[in-house]
Amino acid sequence: MLTTTHPRLTPEHERTVRETLPLVGAHIGEITRLFYRSMFAAHPELGQDLFNRGNQRSGGQQKALAASVATFATMLVDPGARPPEGMLSRIAHKHVSLGVTAEQYVVVHDHLFAAIGEVLGDAVTPEVAEAWEEVYRLLEEVLVGEERALYRRAGVDDGDVFVTARLRGSRALTPRVTELTFDAPGFADTRPGQYTSIGVRLPDGARQLRQYSLVDWDGRGFTVVVQRDGEVSSHLLDTLPATVDATLPAGDLVLAGDEPLVLVGSGIGSTPLVGILRGVRDRPVTVLHVEQPGVGYAQEEVTDRLVAALGGEHRRFTGEVELADLPEGARWYLCGGERFLRAVLPQVGRFAPAAVHTELFTPNDWLV
Repeated sequence: MLTTTHPRLTPEHERTVRETLPLVGAHIGEITRLFYRSMFAAHPELGQDLFNRGNQRSGGQQKALAASVATFATMLVDPGARPPEGMLSRIAHKHVSLGVTAEQYVVVHDHLFAAIGEVLGDAVTPEVAEAWEEVYRLLEEVLVGEERALYRRAGVDDGDVFVTARLRGSRALTPRVTELTFDAPGFADTRPGQYTSIGVRLPDGARQLRQYSLVDWDGRGFTVVVQRDGEVSSHLLDTLPATVDATLPAGDLVLAGDEPLVLVGSGIGSTPLVGILRGVRDRPVTVLHVEQPGVGYAQEEVTDRLVAALGGEHRRFTGEVELADLPEGARWYLCGGERFLRAVLPQVGRFAPAAVHTELFTPNDWLV
């Protein structure tokens, strides 16, 4: 959970942001597209070595930035908006998993506000510019503060999260899914449900990073499960490199509380749930898995074993899931695609959950 205090605008800035939020919101997609284009032209290393090229091509990264800026601004001026802590915590952990530092926020600021000025033109008066500068300053202040706290908690300097991971072994789980185990320092204190970013050098020279849930870990290293999907995962499975860059554990979708657990996953969404199961002790647990037709259930065996050891229940579905006969007051973890989450979330309320945690494998996962 976020450790920083809730940010506030001055009354004057709040009024200006409220009045101009519809204008910025109407053009935020155009602003973010121009922002990324100009930033990558000036700093090609960011596009090559830090930002996810797949999300850039799909537009997911642009939508994520647009949504986060607009949502944060709305939270600052709308007393009825949901608190920003969940969104900010999720973003901070993602940044830490990439080794983002405060200096990079300066680069983002310069290109973002240049894009705002170019798109909105004369509408960006000095008063408007000052108010939105304050929105960005508050967002940066909260995120940099939280990221710095996470770096200190890990015992490293800002951004110094990369270690060399050496491939210990691989095991095919299905034709599309492989389990990879690496030797690496720094994973003994992993919190169940966290992930690591793995970076590989692609044939065109780019060092691209992807996040993989940690399904097992110890003092020697860690294990992840990789599904053939996208250039990094495909490269990993095609080449099985002897070493990769890996970041120390990050992620706020972690095992918490002491209530009964209901874990619901779809497809490769089983991976964070396996990590969570590793940490369960003396709690009732029910696991539901939705298998996509023709894909298979890559982690069925390990889930069966972990659930049986806990005396829990493991249910399997194909295509769709209908929730029934589940404990009230449980803590829920939902992991999978957007269609799956939108189908399951409305059903969860029938069971008066103590808390609901979600993981969607896109840059906008916190919006679901």
